[in-house]
Amino acid sequence: MHPTVSVVPEGKLVCGLQLPVQALSVRTSQEWEREGAGVDELVRVAQACDAASFFYVAVCHHIAIPRSHAEMMSTQWFDPVPTLAYIAAKTERTRVMTNVYVAPFRHPLDTAKAFATLDALSGGRLILGVGTGHVEAEFEMLGVPFADRGALTNEAIDGIVAAWTDEYPVLAGPHWPVKEMGQRPRPAQQPRPPIWVGGYGKPALRRVAERGDGWIPQGTPRKKLPEDIGYILEHRERARPGENLEIGYITEYVHLGEPTWETPKGTLSGSPERIVESFNELGEMGVAHLQLRFATRSADELCDQIAAFGENVVPHLTRRPLN
Repeated sequence: MHPTVSVVPEGKLVCGLQLPVQALSVRTSQEWEREGAGVDELVRVAQACDAASFFYVAVCHHIAIPRSHAEMMSTQWFDPVPTLAYIAAKTERTRVMTNVYVAPFRHPLDTAKAFATLDALSGGRLILGVGTGHVEAEFEMLGVPFADRGALTNEAIDGIVAAWTDEYPVLAGPHWPVKEMGQRPRPAQQPRPPIWVGGYGKPALRRVAERGDGWIPQGTPRKKLPEDIGYILEHRERARPGENLEIGYITEYVHLGEPTWETPKGTLSGSPERIVESFNELGEMGVAHLQLRFATRSADELCDQIAAFGENVVPHLTRRPLN
């Protein structure tokens, strides 16, 4: 098993944001995104995150959505590689991340090449978030066995790591055996960019412990985090004893200040001090990175929330070391 790569500063609890507009699933987008927002708003929000010292901005991944799922998921999913390359060119500091890239869809050397190029072009700002995928019809369309997606994801991660650390990697297979095939450009980050594993359930948690540099929970509630973190650490000690893992959390909706409108159920709102206290509770669990979800009614309001959060909350977020 490969050693981990750490990118979050020690003692810091950092924040990122899944960008609006890029994907219009009803579950993750807000009404203003679905009512005519476009590339201009996408870029403005990314630049607001950059100015507010957010650690990353993220996009997600689907190739095609079956008609049966389209009402809920929509069919708008900008491809992550060109989207993040465009965003990287419009920003200066914030990292660019996939949340998450469906690793079984492509040959690991194809994925490694695309994202090594992105890392080189962005000056070493890539975080590759990977997952197994969940839409069976999408796998069928691509001729990829849905039942094998877990094993394929494991093999893909191993292949990407090998390709990023060796110009002529050896991939043992069984699905994608490779030798004597070289790739450039090399990633800007050395020894390689980080790979954060997304997902929930025991197989995903074991994948984090065995192969990931960090974890992006997908829908895991706060009350379940200690149990899942404990499971990851227990399995890590068997697979890669002592390796550092950067644990994440996708937050509930957040609104800095007292909203004058009806926000989504469960929205965390109020003063900066209240928000800091709530999120530092996660830092005490060993969480290293938060993916924020702001409750907003427009791109302007979202940019204002990002700026206020960056000024009044981010500097006060801390974490303890993971056991």
